[in-house]
Amino acid sequence: MNTHIDTARTLTDDALLDGAKSLAARARGATAELIAHLAEVETRNLHVRCGYGSMFTYCCGALGLSESEAYSRIEAARAARRFPVLLDHLAKGSITLTAVKILAPHLTDANHVEALESARGQSKAEVEKIVARLSPAPDAPVTIRKVPAPRGTAAASPSSTPPVAPQEPSAGLFAVLPSPAEPPPPTGAPSTPTAPIVRAETPRAQVNALSPDRYKLQLTIDGDTLEMLRLAQDMSRHTNPSGDESQIIKAAMTLLVDHLAKSKFAATDNPRPSTGVAADSRHVPAEVKREVYVRDRGRCAFVGKDGHRCAERGFIEFHHVRPYAEGGPPTVDNIELRCRRHNLYEWELRSTEVRKIEEEWLRRQFAAVGARSRPRTRSGTSTPPGGGQAGATVPPSSL
Repeated sequence: MNTHIDTARTLTDDALLDGAKSLAARARGATAELIAHLAEVETRNLHVRCGYGSMFTYCCGALGLSESEAYSRIEAARAARRFPVLLDHLAKGSITLTAVKILAPHLTDANHVEALESARGQSKAEVEKIVARLSPAPDAPVTIRKVPAPRGTAAASPSSTPPVAPQEPSAGLFAVLPSPAEPPPPTGAPSTPTAPIVRAETPRAQVNALSPDRYKLQLTIDGDTLEMLRLAQDMSRHTNPSGDESQIIKAAMTLLVDHLAKSKFAATDNPRPSTGVAADSRHVPAEVKREVYVRDRGRCAFVGKDGHRCAERGFIEFHHVRPYAEGGPPTVDNIELRCRRHNLYEWELRSTEVRKIEEEWLRRQFAAVGARSRPRTRSGTSTPPGGGQAGATVPPSSL
């Protein structure tokens, strides 16, 4: 077994978490120092003296970095020569190498301080929004075109030529991926077994920030969706004469969100007065769900020991802060949003604590029952009836 794994397995939970933070801080410091060294190596052209024609080949060959590691560190080193404050941010962990790579081409003497401060602790998507504010791009043109079907690959045979690698389809704002039927074999032609066709998976939609509050959406749709888009354009010409697709999507999303809110939380403009909830009811009323969902902003409200709140927004569940089994009411104050993982984590944590309480309760019960049932002997000692062990009692969880 690896010694590093053996060492980690001997640590307590708190020591393991503290050690991970310490190692991450050391790694950030080492990365900042490495980038400073690379900046000076390139300034002195020392990579050329070592026999490398570029900094990229030097980083990969002499330092053993991967291609992506070399590229990001070289970009950071060149930016750090212009703006040395970058290294302080990297060492502290307030910004990442990915953020530096995205921001570097857009930093100037006038904006770099504000841009770096606004990028502190931000995700890649948030940093792309900062870039869109620094260098706004024009709106993406609307294009709808048919995407060629991905080529299938079949099992190679000795008499067949090597199959051509499938090409990835390129998509505009909207595109249709057809499903062509295979042509039937010619009449009388011998049938030859062929390997099943392997089709490339449809790429996920891409969202890129162009300018403040403007985004480019790129995805692939099927023919039915395109037909519904055309119908929506035709029926909304009186309010959208140009048939702007972005307006159609916005209106469709508004209706979808309204429909989902009504189906999930019984949202309505004129809610009926609540009839109240029984004291022992587990049901969470619709008005409580609506208020909790808005209060927690549709994301998991679990907060770790270090104050970090979970950012998950998918598969959200309603969680009793004080468990229902312990009399926790389905009220706004006692209901919070949880992702499935944290809801299960808190249930397991609570179950562990309850089991410890039950085991301690059982231990005391066994001791008390045994003391009462053992008769006194002449020597002052007591024995269980019949020489056996004392009987068990029912644990509190089943009372």
